[in-house]
Amino acid sequence: MKFCGIDEAGRGPLAGALTIAGVILHRPILGLNDSKKLSEKKREALFEEIIANSTYHIARFDASAIDELGLSACLASGLREIMSALGEADYLYDGNCSFGIANLKTLVKADATIPEVSAASILAKVTRDREMVELAPLYPQYGFEGHKGYGSSSHIEAIRTYGYCEIHRKSFKLKSLQGSLF
Repeated sequence: MKFCGIDEAGRGPLAGALTIAGVILHRPILGLNDSKKLSEKKREALFEEIIANSTYHIARFDASAIDELGLSACLASGLREIMSALGEADYLYDGNCSFGIANLKTLVKADATIPEVSAASILAKVTRDREMVELAPLYPQYGFEGHKGYGSSSHIEAIRTYGYCEIHRKSFKLKSLQGSLF
C-alpha cells in the first residue's frame, strides 16, 4: 500500500491562499524536515527533488474561498481533493484533526518526523511563498514578497494605511485593526 503524507501552508496569514500538499515519495530524499525549520534556499532545492521523485497533488484555496467557506471547510475539501487525486493509500496529515474524513490518520509534528509529511510541508510552503512573491508587484504597498501575507507589523501598518486588497482574507479579524473602516 502506498503511503501519503499531507501538510498545509498558509493557515494563519492575513492574505493569500491556503495551500495543501499530499506527497507519495518514490525514493528517500536526504535533508527533509518541517519546512519552517529549513532555509528558503534549502526548501527550494528540496522542492525540485521532491517534484522529480514523487507522486503529489497540491490543492489551494484563495482568500475569497476562505472567506466564503471558512478555513476548516477549505482544509477538509483540500484533504478530500488530495485523497481523490492520489487514490488508494495510507494517508497521514500533520496535526490533530481529521476534519471528519475517513481513512485519514493524524499526527502532531509529523512534518518534522515523517519524510512524506516533511515533503508535503515543503511543497505547500514553497508553492505558497512563490505565489505571494508573484502577486507582490500587483500590490507593492503591502510588501508581500517579504512577509508572505503573515501578520507582521509592517503588513498590519500597510492595511491601516491602504485598507485590504483583493487577496486579503476579510474574515480574519485583528484586534489591532478593530474600529478601522476596512
